Amino acid sequence: MSAVLAAASAGGAASPPPSAPHSPPPGHSAPSAPSPAPSIPPASESVARPAPFARIPGFAAWLADQPIETAFDAWRAMPDLDAWHAIAAATPADLQAARWLYVKSLIATARGTDAIGVLEVMIADDPDLALVPAWQRANGVAQIQAWHLPGGIAALRQPGLADDPEACLWRMKALSDRGEAQAALADFNCAVPALNARRGVARTPFILAAARAATGAGRHQVALQWLALLPDQNTTANLLRGKADLGLGLAQEGRLRLARVDLSGSPEERADAILTTIEDGLAKRTLPVAEALKRLDILLIGWRGGMIERRALSLSMRLGNETHDATRELGAGSILTRYFDLGAEAGPLVETLRARLAVLLAPGSALPLTRAVGLFWDYRDFAPGGIEGLRLAEMLVTRLQAAGLYARAADLLDHRLSTAATRDVEQGPLSIRIAGLRILAGDPAAAIRAIRDTDDVAYPADLDAQRGRLEAVGLTLLGKSREALAVLDDVPDGVAISAEIYWRAHDWARLEAVGTALLPPPGRLTEVGQAIVLRQAISSAMLGHTDALVRLHRRYASGFAGLPAGAAFELLAGNPDKVDPAALTRAMGAMPTASPIGAIGDMMDAGQAAMASRTEGAAVAG
Repeated sequence: MSAVLAAASAGGAASPPPSAPHSPPPGHSAPSAPSPAPSIPPASESVARPAPFARIPGFAAWLADQPIETAFDAWRAMPDLDAWHAIAAATPADLQAARWLYVKSLIATARGTDAIGVLEVMIADDPDLALVPAWQRANGVAQIQAWHLPGGIAALRQPGLADDPEACLWRMKALSDRGEAQAALADFNCAVPALNARRGVARTPFILAAARAATGAGRHQVALQWLALLPDQNTTANLLRGKADLGLGLAQEGRLRLARVDLSGSPEERADAILTTIEDGLAKRTLPVAEALKRLDILLIGWRGGMIERRALSLSMRLGNETHDATRELGAGSILTRYFDLGAEAGPLVETLRARLAVLLAPGSALPLTRAVGLFWDYRDFAPGGIEGLRLAEMLVTRLQAAGLYARAADLLDHRLSTAATRDVEQGPLSIRIAGLRILAGDPAAAIRAIRDTDDVAYPADLDAQRGRLEAVGLTLLGKSREALAVLDDVPDGVAISAEIYWRAHDWARLEAVGTALLPPPGRLTEVGQAIVLRQAISSAMLGHTDALVRLHRRYASGFAGLPAGAAFELLAGNPDKVDPAALTRAMGAMPTASPIGAIGDMMDAGQAAMASRTEGAAVAG
């Protein structure tokens, strides 16, 4: 069809311009056209023909000059082949009129999507059509048939269509389909002439729309009067009759109507009947809430989309609030806000969910930590914004870290890093925290990624040093010592961490070489100082460097006097010629627990233990 339209447009544009206004194609009746205007001779022969694909204005003025057609005449069906032939054979004088007859035929046969395509071609050739009420009405009706309800309603609210019965009728139907009952009923009186102009099944969709709006507005008796015009076997009418009966307190009659729908209705009608029964049972307290929740969950599993799911989710959210079921309330509310066009209701609903989540996650909440974090993670788009949101996230991270749930804490910080408005400013400190938590969780590879994925910013020297230390720790835990040592070349205190790496790798020669620069001054030794000296003594003993041991003894003997590690030091350095494997084992066992590199060393130990635990867990699971 589009190819025919395009070909006709191209062919028509290349033909000489008409001397008379546009008229319907031959063989089709239409209101008489105005008398031809006098022909104005061209200024010269060279401008007598338009350029190829030029627009063909004029039909908009002709259409605007005609009385807008009544419901009986507005939409007339014709065979598609006839319509296509008329378009293909049309001269420029007849092309837009031929298209217009085809648009009306498409609307008459409920092919709104196709009609929209033809209307777009027409307005591309003559933009003035957008100002013509007849074209606006056809566009609005086609939009509604294609289920583009907001656009259709807007098109039918143009000033020239405010009191047009046909526009009112379609506007009423669209508003009813959107669940805007009161607005739909406001258009009903205006729509009555267009409704009465229809006969038989052509009236049914509009009667049902009016009855649906009346039921939604609580005017149940009026709805039943309109529905009396439809057969008793019409399942959609029976669904509305059942709702109206229940609204009027006729419980037995209403249940019977809905039971009939459940037997013979479409899947959508059956879902609506089930939901209506649940809603009525809750309203009249004849259905326990627990049973209503079970039925509601079954319904939501089997039905998705439209007003039925929206009603079911709204009910589920309300019941979640009444039963203090935060998961249900937030789950239903989040689906509503994410997947439904709620219009003016969206803002208040989001604020309700946000306030609910904030209360559940507040420090004084009795909600278990794992459930609180799960709620925050699942519904993080409803977390409070600004300082309050940051404070809430920090509180959860702190609680997770205190509970040893380092990976979950890192996940929360990862989310914050990915959504931070001032990313360049925050990503340095955040990447350091995330890397540390990943190491503690036994995932050094993820720690390295956290550092390297944020290396596109020039950080201050202290932040660069912290990031380098953590990257080196991660590489060390992965067994990539050489890469770790290369990273430490650019870290101010990298020598101490390098010594730690050599110690853990039992690289005695390199440990002895770098350890000399780390030795503390003689005198009373701290635990860290004792550990450094003992490590130096062990490396020298392992290498058989007795002269180095003698020098250590001369310098630190008095400092070790009376200390728990003094005996181990004396065993190594006091008699260097008699050091044996047993002495070395005892010396290592007497090492102070304090790490020479402080928290970095503790992090290495924790990360190594976590990696071992993860390996054991994977082996058990396998």
